[in-house]
Amino acid sequence: MENALELLNLCYRYRHAESLTLKNINLDLERGKFVVIMGPAGAGKSTLSLCLNGLIPQLLEGELSGRLTVAGQDVSRQPVQALARHIGLVLQDPETQIFGRTVAEDTAFGPRNLAFSEMEVERRVAEVLKLVALQGYDQRNTAELSGGEKQRLAVAGVLAMGPDVLILDEPASELDPQGRVDLYTALDELRRNRNLTILVIEHNGEEVIERADEVVALNEGEIVWRGRPADLFRKVELLKQLGIKPLPVSELGWDFYQKGWIEPEEVPLNLSAAANVVRKIVMGRSESPEPAIALMELAEQAIAQAIPDRPVIAQTSALLTVSGLAHRYSSGQTAIRDLNLSVREGEFVALVGPNGAGKTTLAKHFNGLLKPSDGDVIVDGINTRQIETAGLAQTVGYVFQNPDHQIFAVSVEKEIEYGLRNVGLGQQEIRNRLDWVLDLTGLQEHRTDHPFTLGKGKRQLLATASILALKPKLLVIDEPTTGLDWNGTETIMGFIRELNRYGTTIVMITHDMEIVARHARRVIVINQGRILCDAEPRSLFANSSVMQEASLVPPQIARLSHDLRDLELGRTFLTVEEFLNAGVCGR
Repeated sequence: MENALELLNLCYRYRHAESLTLKNINLDLERGKFVVIMGPAGAGKSTLSLCLNGLIPQLLEGELSGRLTVAGQDVSRQPVQALARHIGLVLQDPETQIFGRTVAEDTAFGPRNLAFSEMEVERRVAEVLKLVALQGYDQRNTAELSGGEKQRLAVAGVLAMGPDVLILDEPASELDPQGRVDLYTALDELRRNRNLTILVIEHNGEEVIERADEVVALNEGEIVWRGRPADLFRKVELLKQLGIKPLPVSELGWDFYQKGWIEPEEVPLNLSAAANVVRKIVMGRSESPEPAIALMELAEQAIAQAIPDRPVIAQTSALLTVSGLAHRYSSGQTAIRDLNLSVREGEFVALVGPNGAGKTTLAKHFNGLLKPSDGDVIVDGINTRQIETAGLAQTVGYVFQNPDHQIFAVSVEKEIEYGLRNVGLGQQEIRNRLDWVLDLTGLQEHRTDHPFTLGKGKRQLLATASILALKPKLLVIDEPTTGLDWNGTETIMGFIRELNRYGTTIVMITHDMEIVARHARRVIVINQGRILCDAEPRSLFANSSVMQEASLVPPQIARLSHDLRDLELGRTFLTVEEFLNAGVCGR
């Protein structure tokens, strides 16, 4: 079969860099195949994607060697604009490739530049907007889209040009859970209908593991593993060595394998396989499942063991109160409608909901970035209508969904120092806080680096560090794990949880339900600018009607608990640790 992509001894060094970012990459990809590139942050994944459509070295200069043939094109001999007819690239940051004022204008930008007729342009725009679930958004202002909607738009703009090879760099990182499923379902349809070759850079394996023909793992610029997804994801220890997040059901199965209960090829890769393995073990270790009462007691013990540092906070005072809040953008679009809520000191609250639900719009009212059209927002006794954002900086820290929206200094340390100087701290206190937050975030080795020489994941850490240094009472953090690999996610969520444990109130916007399950004590579901549900995670994940209405999907272990309800487990488990500690399969 004809190859859609051939790389031979590809090496690349960024201008002024001391070491190679890509080292002797040899890779071929058959036409119509789906390949996933995985690996830790800094492995060279995004750099590889930029080589494949000529942006490296035509836009980003450096030393490139080896041979690249993509969609039959010698990439080194063709200008980027000519390659765009054959090779589509969706960048990691969708905002860098959105040019139009409206959704329709932006989607039409590529095909118009390829000189398609206006009738063909309109047909393609309608087709791809439906494919990415943006139908009806034609005249929506692109500046008012949510992060997830911008990500869908970036995918649509590339698809509208009809490429033979589609390269996507973390295309679902800002999508809601149902949006992730819908995107990969759409890619399945494109493969079938157009014989499209797809290469995806992805940190999360759940949606791709049973779709991909092959996984290629990169680390430190080299291919360190290549093969079938199942062969990799059943080896949990290898995944951890490669810096790739294991599937929760596979972690569960790996524990069973280490105990000698199952064979390595029985480690599950999906929910149905995991449910079958659990039933087999339970029935094999006892003539009948344990009584429901005993399992309920074990479940309660497991929950207590898994979250020992989640104190009862019902008696604390309200730090944030929102009353009758409405917000209308200048375009006339209403984003928030008559919303009421309060957040008490010490809470860890997750704001969740579908893309475009109003989560970020709501959160921007907490530090005065947006002012209410109607209603009031009171923070620590202060009405945000009566104070500028700068006056709230030491009370409310806000980390943007896109870290580049708040980074502007020439080095990492100067970026962190900026806010500390603005609030009038002394030089010694600035030095102390700078060293503390650099150590906390693992950015100490980058303190003199320019922020935009860092990958997006590290820029996210920097944006968080610059706010944490101010030690705010309330930390609002919008999608804190976007662009981070598994280790980075564990790091940033670890210290956010530590901050909460020592008294910082956390409001976190996220689409990652596993993050919600592991860390949040309260979840507020926003849909169409209103609160749809306000509950603790366990109750929310058991409420299928709310989850479906809000385009949310429970984490794998919660779904597994539901699938095993015939065993009368008594409770919905949220994490692998809870499930194992409960002794459902024996101790």
